[in-house]
Amino acid sequence: MTTTSAMTLTPQATRSRRGAELFLLVVGGLVFVGAYAAVGLGVNGELPANLGTYGAFLAVLLLAAHLVVRRTARYADPVLLPAVGVLNGLGLAMIHRLDLADVKRGEEARGALPSGDALSQLTWMTVGVALFALVLIGVRDHRTLQRYTYTAMVLGIGLLLLPLVPGIGVTLNGSRIWIRALGFSFQPGEAAKVVLMVFFAGYLVVKRDVLALAGRRVLGVDLPRGRDLGPLMLVWLACLAILVFEKDLGTSVLFFGSFVMLLYVATQRRSWLILGALLFAVGGWFAYKSFGHVHVRVDAWLHPFAHPELGPTQLTQGLFGLAAGGILGTGLGLGRPDLVPLAKSDFIVASIGEELGLTGLMAVLLLYGIIVERGLRTAIASRDAFGKLLAAGLSFIIGIQVFVVVGGVTRLIPLTGLTTPFLSYGGSSLVVNWMIIALLLRMSDAARRPAPVPSTAASTASATTGRQPAVQP
Repeated sequence: MTTTSAMTLTPQATRSRRGAELFLLVVGGLVFVGAYAAVGLGVNGELPANLGTYGAFLAVLLLAAHLVVRRTARYADPVLLPAVGVLNGLGLAMIHRLDLADVKRGEEARGALPSGDALSQLTWMTVGVALFALVLIGVRDHRTLQRYTYTAMVLGIGLLLLPLVPGIGVTLNGSRIWIRALGFSFQPGEAAKVVLMVFFAGYLVVKRDVLALAGRRVLGVDLPRGRDLGPLMLVWLACLAILVFEKDLGTSVLFFGSFVMLLYVATQRRSWLILGALLFAVGGWFAYKSFGHVHVRVDAWLHPFAHPELGPTQLTQGLFGLAAGGILGTGLGLGRPDLVPLAKSDFIVASIGEELGLTGLMAVLLLYGIIVERGLRTAIASRDAFGKLLAAGLSFIIGIQVFVVVGGVTRLIPLTGLTTPFLSYGGSSLVVNWMIIALLLRMSDAARRPAPVPSTAASTASATTGRQPAVQP
């Protein structure tokens, strides 16, 4: 009997689950339409005039994102994109609700009426979806990013230093984290967190065996060797430098926390977590004693009601709003979230908690939990070490950022000034987070894509000859 010398590869039959993704996107679109309509009914007693326009435009954006995923990442996780769509739509509805409150306040004061930020947020969402598509189309194999490990390091450091450049760097709300050029403002630290995560993942893939070696054993914990502490100390010092020169507490906490968690994933050594926690405590104590802006934030966290004669602060107003919302909330359009300063950005979580209550806020946190869980599942299923670390790192970025924001608003930890991913008003954060989701979908597609298997003819030949043909990787 004749045998074949060549073997053709055919993909193993499996479900791509793109139909489930489309169904969940439809459900997410209905959530947005319902929330947007409820805002109009609650504030003005009628449906918003632009409900159909905004609803159709959001549907087109999400459908376009779905088609790009269907075309370029067929086997990607089917839940990530719908979860992001729900959060983005809910944030857009809440920003519109706060816009209406600003308009009503302007009418009562007989002053100039504000233009509103909902349209600007929808514009930034469009830019984010466009870059989401470009990342999926341009990065066909996430492993190619590992080639640019040290280029990513240089680029990330450059992005962090941009706000310090005279002429383009600007200071807003006490932090110098923005650049302004050609009439646009951008926060380069948002892009730096993705670029530096590529560097962290690429570096730890190469160095993880060395970093996993144990040094001395102290109190039952195998500490790393002193010579291997360099990367952790450099990142720690870099985060302190960000805190000193840019007064950006949130970014420094985000970078350091993400790196320590990624170091633990790479080496599986608890000693790195212990050292990271100790360095964080030392850095926090030093910052509290040395920098006035950190001292003010910590004191406001410890004693938010210490000066009632000065009136309610941002934190106390947010706490009052959460208390007013209770379990089920006041209802969309029926509360007063506009009393909280920066309600559209830093404190949008308090706005949602007031009008949707603890129930709605827990639903939002559950969506974030699903995104992080799906990202970590992608990391576990990845077939290459770089993909494992990069997926885990990007998931940690989202998870730590949500923890820091919600913890600050609920007075679990001091306020840091970060925005809530996909919910808060702001173009920089929204655009970059859409790119993070694109990278997670790309790695999810690679992890879930079935491995090629021998065709029927090749399998028959193998069984006849008793030899196992070599399968190409």
